[in-house]
Amino acid sequence: MSPASVPDAVPFSGPLLQDDPARVYRELRREHGSVVPVMLDGDAPAWLVLGYRELHQVTGDPVLFSRDSELWNQWENIPDDWPLLPMIGRRQPSILYTVGERHRERAAMLGNALEAVGPTELRGHSERFADELIDAICPRGSADVIGEFAMLLPVRVLARLYGFPDDKGPALVTALNDMIDGRERALAGQTHLFTSMTELVAQRRKEPAEDVASRMLADPSGFTDEEIVQDLMVMMAAGHQPTADWIGNSLHLMLTDSRFAASLFGGRNSVAEAMNEVLWEDTPTQNVAARWASRDTQLGGRRIRAGDMVLLGLQGANSDPQVRTDGSLTGGNGAHFSFGHGEHRCPFPAQEIAEVIARTGIEVVLDRLPDIDLAVPASSLTRRPSPWLRGLSELPVTFTPTPALGGSLA
Repeated sequence: MSPASVPDAVPFSGPLLQDDPARVYRELRREHGSVVPVMLDGDAPAWLVLGYRELHQVTGDPVLFSRDSELWNQWENIPDDWPLLPMIGRRQPSILYTVGERHRERAAMLGNALEAVGPTELRGHSERFADELIDAICPRGSADVIGEFAMLLPVRVLARLYGFPDDKGPALVTALNDMIDGRERALAGQTHLFTSMTELVAQRRKEPAEDVASRMLADPSGFTDEEIVQDLMVMMAAGHQPTADWIGNSLHLMLTDSRFAASLFGGRNSVAEAMNEVLWEDTPTQNVAARWASRDTQLGGRRIRAGDMVLLGLQGANSDPQVRTDGSLTGGNGAHFSFGHGEHRCPFPAQEIAEVIARTGIEVVLDRLPDIDLAVPASSLTRRPSPWLRGLSELPVTFTPTPALGGSLA
């Protein structure tokens, strides 16, 4: 039975999924089990995997649950203007849709290009851009640390690492947000990102430099410029918004949870603890599209047909009561699904880059904005309307005004 023929398939949208996803996942698990029939925009059917063991099974078997979107049995029903096409596309020559040995070669190429980013360089860029952003708000005594900081920092650092001039950053932020939210401007955002990456690769083909794009072009594996453009798009999208939300969700936790209040000022360990807890309890990447069954199979008691789409419910798996039986805090446990699992998980160098950007950004905020506090009741804060990524729309704060540090980013 396909998800389309299940009479109680659940719409994969709605305000409750935005406001209280933990409750939604609990209720879905109670009513449907670990594999839930859902309907995406335009009544496109899929299975949402909420079970930790089931998600481990899906991500650990890239042959049975393939990343090849050409397998989808619903393409004939998908219009050309479907808003999720930037996320669930076909015939895209990116690492997301490459399988087998070619995917392993491609992952190695990406990993090598990212691993060559020096930790001192990365930390330096992160600190300088973070200080510049704080300089713009610290004299005022109030700010929205989402829109004026978290949403600007990762893409500025990544753009510099990849090879973009600094003035390209703001437009890239807008394009990425439009694309990832999967709404009416999604295709326009994808077009801008593609055009920007194409221009960067063409320039670096002529004039190599010490940056990620140049290292990818110099890799001996023989990937085409088009493939490198696609991979840079994937890395920018996967690296920017989740990292911005990691910053925002961690600051939100530290400003609203009494366990962190005593260590807001100078408590370095608390930053790492808050960041890890967010990956378990409020992970930026809530759900991932997708895998496709290469043949008929069983999963979590469901009959999965060849070509069915399977969505990876990362937050649902992280909170699976079958593996969180004691209800204890997560501490330093890193067995969450927030970076994925298996052959298509986030490359380790990319995880390290995201962690350095996020942690540096949070530390600069806490160092530069004394007595930072929420400017509104915590209950009034809202989340962006996306079932895929979980981040705050804004996080208004107040603090004692301080003078800007100044300085150049050259």
